[in-house]
Amino acid sequence: MHKIIKESVTDMDSAFELSKLDKNVNDVVDAVSALSTAEATQLGMNFKKFPLGCDLTEIIVGTCASDMEKDELIGNCLLSNMIGASIHVCAYAFADIAESHGMKGIDVLKEVREVTDVPLDLDHFGRYGAMRFPREIVKCPGQCYNEGPPFHECPRDRIHSRLLDKEEAASIERDDWVKCSSSVAINLTSAQGGEGHAAPLEEAEEIGQLAKKYGKGVEAIMFIGDGYDDLITGFEKALQLGADIFVLEGGPFNQASDRLDSFAKAVAMARILVPGKIVATNGAYEDECRVGLRAGLNAIITGFPKNHHGYMCGYSPGTAKKGNFGLPRVIKIVKEELKEGLTRVPIQREELEVLARAIKVVGPENVYPQKIGKFPVGDAHWAVVPNSPIYGKVEVERTIQGIHETLTGSSAALIGGRFISWALAKELDNDIDEIIISDKDPWVEKVTVDILSKELEPNIIGASSDDRLASKNADHTIITSTIPSLVNKISRKLEGSTTLI
Repeated sequence: MHKIIKESVTDMDSAFELSKLDKNVNDVVDAVSALSTAEATQLGMNFKKFPLGCDLTEIIVGTCASDMEKDELIGNCLLSNMIGASIHVCAYAFADIAESHGMKGIDVLKEVREVTDVPLDLDHFGRYGAMRFPREIVKCPGQCYNEGPPFHECPRDRIHSRLLDKEEAASIERDDWVKCSSSVAINLTSAQGGEGHAAPLEEAEEIGQLAKKYGKGVEAIMFIGDGYDDLITGFEKALQLGADIFVLEGGPFNQASDRLDSFAKAVAMARILVPGKIVATNGAYEDECRVGLRAGLNAIITGFPKNHHGYMCGYSPGTAKKGNFGLPRVIKIVKEELKEGLTRVPIQREELEVLARAIKVVGPENVYPQKIGKFPVGDAHWAVVPNSPIYGKVEVERTIQGIHETLTGSSAALIGGRFISWALAKELDNDIDEIIISDKDPWVEKVTVDILSKELEPNIIGASSDDRLASKNADHTIITSTIPSLVNKISRKLEGSTTLI
């Protein structure tokens, strides 16, 4: 494992081979720990490259706090929806706001769902439903984040405390919260030695199973901790519980001797290990956010003023405090650290719609966690987005099944070597003799040909990134992108091609 991980730093083909292997958590952590920070950073970014993982970078927004008015919460959610940012639902705050208005917590969540269509990411959720906390926790000013490491328990001696009587009284609502959400977070930090900061692991197991029962994505939250043993525990528990997404918390919960080295390496480790190919952070100082983004971080959870994620990401000791508006700061950090490619950085509503159309073309039943060979078709987004109203709103001209029903001839050129072409090629399996793949990224084209050739019956060949050559040598040409501007550009030069949107 040490050898292939070292090679994967500079060789994408080695990274491709590594992605196929069954991986032991200890071996991956040991091998990445042995790299330099620069090497680990490059390794993590390699594993963010399509099609090994997800090349999107996004912002997830905490819109709520217990002392907000309901109108303020709804307004925050509407703004997040307008920019296409997933809404991070702190269940306790929704329930507190509901209580102050004589409502049920689930009714506030449903009201948000009715006026938004982006994914809802459910957190602080326990075996009875929305967690409820005493005033000293709900009103916490974030002193630990403000003081910074070294961190030895809560500066005010607070421990994870719950108002279980309130939770139990509302337990009939529990399943409806999950049904209304797109993904559900579980907290594994109690298994990492953070018993004072989270619910018992058994409760995380219950909620993970409940989320999977309703087909929702599962996010596993873990501390950076000591950067070694604690990470091993977190990764192992996340995999055992079937988590799709890994969420890494740094800040005062990063107690490694070299904070930034450990944060970058944790992101790289997670990129290699995470089943759903998405790595996020729910709490990281500005310097951790920056090295994490360079190492392949997909998402940063931030927040509006009063929300705890508003200060937990993007600030530093001395400036991290309740009342901060983290969203604009985190957007600025992301834009400074990453260059735009096929999509904007961070992604916005247009990209979310593109993703929803792509899933609609392929069909949710054919995407992650479904695989072609050893590779999932898409990432955890492809499981989360269909559980969001935006999926029902987007329209497509054709699906892969519709194309299959009307296709005649013995060969097809698929313009684009990414997940839609994988699913379309599989749909055409046994009914066509030759499939030509053309992608402007030569490596993506090569890897797609390799994957499909090993799993499908037709002769799969590459076109050396030459769309016109691919089209000329095939009976049918299908443009597999769902990005309107790109589809229009390609279709103008390939007369008679079939588009999906």
